[in-house]
Amino acid sequence: MLTQHTTDPFGSNHRVERVLCFTAHPDDVDFGAAGTIAAWTAEGVEVTYCVMTDGDAGGFEPREREAIIAQRAAEQFQAAQIVGVKNVHYLHRRDGYLTPDHSVIAEVVALIREIRPDVVLSMHPQRNWARIQKSHPDHLAVGEAVTRAVYPAAENPFAYPELAERGLEAYKVPWLWLMAGPEELENHFVDVTEHVEAKLAAIRIHASQHPDLTAMDRSVRQGLEDTAARGGLGEGRLAEAFHVVAVNGQSTFAGF
Repeated sequence: MLTQHTTDPFGSNHRVERVLCFTAHPDDVDFGAAGTIAAWTAEGVEVTYCVMTDGDAGGFEPREREAIIAQRAAEQFQAAQIVGVKNVHYLHRRDGYLTPDHSVIAEVVALIREIRPDVVLSMHPQRNWARIQKSHPDHLAVGEAVTRAVYPAAENPFAYPELAERGLEAYKVPWLWLMAGPEELENHFVDVTEHVEAKLAAIRIHASQHPDLTAMDRSVRQGLEDTAARGGLGEGRLAEAFHVVAVNGQSTFAGF
């Protein structure tokens, strides 16, 4: 059972069958949400990843430049399988050069309209000044592009009309979950204690990016403990935090 703790009236009472996750680089989703995703897939939720860049600026060795794209793609696919995710899409944008322009937003809208998820999960568009490493410019670009796509473009039948011509009809996203944003905006905490080993196993797969896996394990566990304490989950629990936004629900009408 996916145990959720929330400080707002939504998040724990809506049915989730399909989730679409957007991130900037291979490994972003595993650091930010792999515990929650493992819990979802364990309950039969269909989760799809979309990674916007190839992670071609990652790694440590200059001689690896030509091989790093294929290596990181293989790592992400293997990590996805560990937490029960089978489908991984790429937009193949250049690492470090991502911008929330209309070509990117249109691709995001297309995938949203194709999959028609109950939850779109994305990186946060607002910078986290407490830990700026969470706010790589590509991360912020993902958040902005996805937020613009979720509202209003995905649900506006006249936005990107070429998509409707391809049979991708307008779709209203119920929920937008944002990760790695400012702590003061967190309003939803997911207890991932029972899925932490899957999360850590998924992160370890990205060995090309983490030369000290022991230190990485320790840091991630500490972060999950701190998040659980911040969310009031109790001693010994581990949690991931999100800024959950109700986009379309019983209280919304005619685009308001």
